[in-house]
Amino acid sequence: MTTPSPTLVLGGHGKTGRRVAQRLSALGRPWRMGSRSATPPFSWDDPATWAPALQGAGSVYLSYFPDLAVPGAADTVGAFARLAVQRGVRRLVLLSGRGEEGAERAEQAVQASGADWTVVRATWFNQNFSEGGFLDGVLAGELALPVGDVAEPFVDADDIADVAVAALTQDGHGGQVYELTGPRLLTFAQAAEEIARAIGRPVRCTPIPLDAFTDAMAAQGEPPEVVELLRYLFNDVLDGRNAHLADGVQRALGRAPRDFADFARDAAAQGAWSPR
Repeated sequence: MTTPSPTLVLGGHGKTGRRVAQRLSALGRPWRMGSRSATPPFSWDDPATWAPALQGAGSVYLSYFPDLAVPGAADTVGAFARLAVQRGVRRLVLLSGRGEEGAERAEQAVQASGADWTVVRATWFNQNFSEGGFLDGVLAGELALPVGDVAEPFVDADDIADVAVAALTQDGHGGQVYELTGPRLLTFAQAAEEIARAIGRPVRCTPIPLDAFTDAMAAQGEPPEVVELLRYLFNDVLDGRNAHLADGVQRALGRAPRDFADFARDAAAQGAWSPR
């Protein structure tokens, strides 16, 4: 029996990349990390690291940092995708962002690379509340964010990883754009209420002006490009354009996506929001 070529998992320490790697391991599929700390190291900022990281890989989970919305991301992703194909990579699975023009340009670049491509286009992650930028607010009992009553179909990172691994390891997913959402729309305030019910203590969402939010991020030491990205995501992307459901999880996996309430219950049980 021929051993499959390894999958290069970019962003392997991130919310989705870590889960992709775990699933590949569980399936007995070889993989290796694509990160600055890996051997060989990989950095989006240093194209000289790309070819060594791609050596011998048959597929790539392509997660771009910090976000496909940043200027120049599509060009960088396109250059990487073309090099990957030249180096013998057969499958590229791109983690993309829903409602982002820059992400759509990156999708087009991957689609033009000549690879057997799959796009996994996701909305805001459930895990932003348990592992990401919203965690401290939940722990403090108040999410102070520049949000109003716009609803989002928050999607679970486990669903994203399941779809990505199916596309990496199974036939039939090439040329597909899977738009992933959860099963219902929630405002940020409703998401906070779901978390409060799961942990048994109050968590509220307090709307604040966008400038106040980005000024606070800058004061905490976030780089200017990250602050600008946050401004774009909260001001432009969170404008209602994504306030509808999609069927990507069902099409890719034949099952319903995970509900936010189930995520909150499980995250609470695992101690994600235990007082520190």
